[in-house]
Amino acid sequence: MTQSPPDPPGTPATGPAADQFLDWQALPARARLLFLLANAPPLAFACALGGSLLAKLGAVLLDADGAGGLPMVLVGAALGLLIGGGLGGMLGHKQFRHTYWRLDPEGLAVRRGRMWLRETRVPVTRVQHLDLKRGPLQRRRGLATLVVHTAGTRNSSVVVPNIDFDDAQFLRDRLGRQIDLDHDD
Repeated sequence: MTQSPPDPPGTPATGPAADQFLDWQALPARARLLFLLANAPPLAFACALGGSLLAKLGAVLLDADGAGGLPMVLVGAALGLLIGGGLGGMLGHKQFRHTYWRLDPEGLAVRRGRMWLRETRVPVTRVQHLDLKRGPLQRRRGLATLVVHTAGTRNSSVVVPNIDFDDAQFLRDRLGRQIDLDHDD
């Protein structure tokens, strides 16, 4: 009986070692920054705009001739940036910490959230095709986004964001092989 040589370090597991993905898998730590960047700047901008508008409204209501309104608008925008950036950073951190995925013999599952837990399950028989997306920041950090397109119209794709690139390739290949096996029957 011949044994196949072990996989080199860093390659995704195949065969019996693929059982490592039966448990829920957390995102790699290097994905945290991408979640922060996805949430903090837009929320900071929105809060800065809202803060400056509220400050302008306050300046108009407090000062009938409008003098001294610009400093209040700048202070409102600065406070909005700080508050919005902080809230966006907290939201991104929470999204990162509470996003998990797993692969089992029936298919792929993605779990998001803590208070409002949302678990999406994709049976292998419903997978139509798979895409890997890698933006510049993802490539730099060795990450990828796996998009699983499914049969049906509602929620017809499931996204697993910012997972390890090797894991994303493994999932794509494994689910793709399952699709081929199902079509051969």
